[in-house]
Amino acid sequence: MVRELVISVYLLIFKWLFNLLKLLPLENKVVFLITFGDNSRYVFEEMKNQEIPVDTVVLYKGSSIRHFQNYKEISAIPFESANLINVIKSIYHLATSKYIFVDNYFGVLSVTDFKEEVTCVQLWHASGAIKKFGLEDESNKFRSKRANERFQRVYRNFHKVVVGSDVMANIFMKAFNIPSEGILRTGIPRTDFFYNLNLQNELISKLVKENPELKYKKKILYAPTYRDNELNSFHLELDLRKMHEELGDDHIILLRLHPAIKCDVKFSELYPGFVFDYSSSKYDINELLLISNFLISDYSSIPYEYSLLNRPMIFFAYDLEAYKKERGLWDQYESMLPGPVVSNTSDIIDLIKENKFNFDLINEYAKKWNKYSNGKSSEKLIKYLFTQESVSVKRRAL
Repeated sequence: MVRELVISVYLLIFKWLFNLLKLLPLENKVVFLITFGDNSRYVFEEMKNQEIPVDTVVLYKGSSIRHFQNYKEISAIPFESANLINVIKSIYHLATSKYIFVDNYFGVLSVTDFKEEVTCVQLWHASGAIKKFGLEDESNKFRSKRANERFQRVYRNFHKVVVGSDVMANIFMKAFNIPSEGILRTGIPRTDFFYNLNLQNELISKLVKENPELKYKKKILYAPTYRDNELNSFHLELDLRKMHEELGDDHIILLRLHPAIKCDVKFSELYPGFVFDYSSSKYDINELLLISNFLISDYSSIPYEYSLLNRPMIFFAYDLEAYKKERGLWDQYESMLPGPVVSNTSDIIDLIKENKFNFDLINEYAKKWNKYSNGKSSEKLIKYLFTQESVSVKRRAL
């Protein structure tokens, strides 16, 4: 109750300031409102490649600004900070920009009544979805009526949602209650990385130079999603000691925890030379996928992009029944996946030792979920939004 009151007061002030600043004329400017940033970086780089004549502002949360640290031409402002000046600057840019790119849910969008000429594009942070989200999230039933109404107002401000497949388009239409014409089938911008061999070779050389062990052993990437009850008290269910004993001679573990998880355990120090913790690393998840021989996932969206590499995946769903009840899944879990489902570390070890995976299934999975992600996703998106021919029809679906 108190939390909802605080949110309501904050949004009321935000709305008042936004409407006041909206009286100013629109500027030839693009705003990226980010909590992840990888898709946004690819969009920004493509804007540069196509020489789109706009100013760029990045409103960032957490460490997402790392994706833009090498670009001096942008203005970067911490979003939702305690600094009043930054808050006012953020609202000003949201109220006066012609294009807004977002990559997550942002509650403030429930009170941003954009001008008709403005286009807000949802890049989202996932290529696919196992767990339900948006209006379909099971946890919504435990939230207040006011909160659910706020969610709907936010989703109405997504003028366009970028997808890599028709399957994900259907999911977004349900999750955000948006019409088909709100879908942009241009592909996921960051998947362009998987088609850029020069960039891949450069990255591999850089990673191996930093950690020579990566060159000589097979790499197992463990990248679990977060659980709501473990955000501040995380416990790693994967038995690293057992993995080390059974696989340590010729395998290493790359660990990538979800950005929302706070964990003080130094896994790399507990298992030096075996565990490499890239949770707070400068490297994107797709860059870690590139060098991995195996992926251990759960309910994360990471497998959708890893499938483009046609490599083995194991799904470690130790809490499947509880997770289904808490969050809800879009379909039967086992039927959605291109790899075996296990509930304990011993089974993971056995599968890696046997190394018998269905690569035809992985390939079909990749085609299904990455239909429009063909290495030109960023280019297609920018051409659609900014070419002269499309300016007058940019609210129409692709």
